Amino acid sequence: MGFVYFGRPWRMVRRGGLRPLVLRIINGSPKNGAEIMDEIEKFTWGWWRPSPGSVYPLLEEMANEGLVTKRSDGRYEITDKGRQELEWPLFPKLHHMQAGSIDDMLNEINGELQYFEDLKSSDSKKLEPYLEKLKQIADRFNKLVS
Repeated sequence: MGFVYFGRPWRMVRRGGLRPLVLRIINGSPKNGAEIMDEIEKFTWGWWRPSPGSVYPLLEEMANEGLVTKRSDGRYEITDKGRQELEWPLFPKLHHMQAGSIDDMLNEINGELQYFEDLKSSDSKKLEPYLEKLKQIADRFNKLVS
């Protein structure tokens, strides 16, 4: 797996470097978003952990393109089309998306929420120290939409 160096060790190009890395990880075995982030953090020896706001929208995008499928257990697995993309010497699509519009920001927030849902379903104790803060954020969202 190739990393692009930008003055900091193991620093990858956002989204453009994440896409092939996620495909390679899922090619090994089906994983959910939290597991993918854990794998990337381990692989980069803690130098980089992509945000849920990057991983989950990317997974949804790749599912829409037919590169991965989401299983009933919430894990994503690679498709034949995804394996074909892995064979390209250079990936044909490099996505350099940064939140700018409200829609982009809502997609990032949705990714963050999916990450918390994965954490709760795999190890709810990880969220316990943050429950009060999560409740405060939920209250702010409720005020915003009411």
